[in-house]
Amino acid sequence: MLGMKKIDKLIITSFLGPFVLTFLVVVFILLTQHMLKYFDDIIGKDLGWDVLGSLLFYFAIFMTPIALPLAVLLSSLITYGNLGEHFELTAVKSLGISLVRSLLPIFVFVVLLTGVAFYANNNLVPKAALEAYSLLYDIKQKKPALDLREGTFYSSIPDISIKVNDKLPDGQSLRGVIIYDHRNKVGNREVTIADSGRMYTILNDQYLKLELYNGYNYNEGSAQTNEMAGRGTETNTLSKTKFDKTQIVFDLSSFGLNRTDKKWFQGNRIMRNLTELQHDMDSIGNTVKDQDLGLLTVTSNSAFQFHFKNDTIPLPDDLAAYKAQKDSIAEANTETKLAARQKRWTATAARSKSLVPEIKTDNDSLKALVAAKSDSLFNLPPTSQEVAAALAHARLIKSQITNFGNQKLNFENEYRVFQVQWHKILSQSLACIVMFLIGAPLGAIIKRGGLGVPVLASILFFIIFYILTMLGEKWSKQGLIPVPVGIWAANGILFVVGLLFLRQARVDARLFDADFYNVVWDKLKAWLRSKKLLPQVQA
Repeated sequence: MLGMKKIDKLIITSFLGPFVLTFLVVVFILLTQHMLKYFDDIIGKDLGWDVLGSLLFYFAIFMTPIALPLAVLLSSLITYGNLGEHFELTAVKSLGISLVRSLLPIFVFVVLLTGVAFYANNNLVPKAALEAYSLLYDIKQKKPALDLREGTFYSSIPDISIKVNDKLPDGQSLRGVIIYDHRNKVGNREVTIADSGRMYTILNDQYLKLELYNGYNYNEGSAQTNEMAGRGTETNTLSKTKFDKTQIVFDLSSFGLNRTDKKWFQGNRIMRNLTELQHDMDSIGNTVKDQDLGLLTVTSNSAFQFHFKNDTIPLPDDLAAYKAQKDSIAEANTETKLAARQKRWTATAARSKSLVPEIKTDNDSLKALVAAKSDSLFNLPPTSQEVAAALAHARLIKSQITNFGNQKLNFENEYRVFQVQWHKILSQSLACIVMFLIGAPLGAIIKRGGLGVPVLASILFFIIFYILTMLGEKWSKQGLIPVPVGIWAANGILFVVGLLFLRQARVDARLFDADFYNVVWDKLKAWLRSKKLLPQVQA
């Protein structure tokens, strides 16, 4: 027992080092690849290290569902490849310990890691996605940093256009400054020209201060003049003011990073956990059932206004149960109101009881008259106006049915999107076990450690896993295959492959040795000769 504990400790310590290293490397690679997509939106925004650090941290957490299975695959390949290369697996087997028993310590660790992965996918990743993408949206909306370029107008400051001819190396001194002030919303009527100046920010970069020297301020306006007839006319005026030194301060609040309320992003599927996704799917499912009920009730009532008016369309079992539940809730909510109305109806019925026989007689005679008139009308040929009205009514019914169908299709597509995310949270967590079942037996078969063959093998299987996952997700969203089949197909296929590798590793198969395939080929040729599909070899 003591020796077994030492072997378990040897195996688990051999696994933890490569796992931590590969996990950090994989997260770094995935994070770099992901951030390159938003490089143009981030560069030149004068973001602080706190903002960039927060963005990288949240996206790093967002990458963990993909990084954990790949890290388990690569580290298990390296661990058992090293054990096989240094004949440590052979020594373990010589002690009567099977390969499956040697996998137990790392398997227990991977099972615990699967629980951690599920907690991260269900709780940490949605929150990190909310923080990351809301912050990224605000970064995209942020204006670029203040950057005056020589010979061009800079218009990022609201209602201000600035042009400088030369910027000195100190970054503050300017030459040939022209400023157009549009804050009065009257066009280019206020212009400031200066030979030189200095530019710098004040009050924690909230304001831009310009000190201008040897210049003029031009202000074009209008003045009211009175004529002898008593009517006023506007005449343009121009004022020119010379200055030796003047100071202008501009507000830079629009250059700050303004945070948007996160509630506008919470509806996205990647920012929801299992409970919230299930609630969303239930809401969409009830909406789809409401659409079906509306199609079967509203359309039937409007389609059959004369013939078959009293006919009913039988509801499917699920819709009938939903309608009964909905009606019971509505009946419970209105029970008090009905009791109050019943009292009023009773009093009204008592007062009008004496009039009922006369009304009944009148109704009977009226029904007989209408029946006689209806028989005569139905025997007449339809007129062109009646045919046109019937055609218009049929087109209206067709349009209603088409709209109901389109709305239902949109809701079903949205339902599949949330269902895909619900299954992905579970499948990405269990992918750690699947990757271990591939990596550990394959490493024992390859018997190569380091970062050579294990890296190539892990990349190959991860590409297969990624392609199967993407295809399954795409086809599930398109409705070509059921969502559970599309999302769990990658795990299922690779799980079977892992069991095959485990079987081969238990019998010490040499899948990557040439002799193994030579023996298989000789057996195949012998079988073909026994079936007389190949000519016999002459002695």
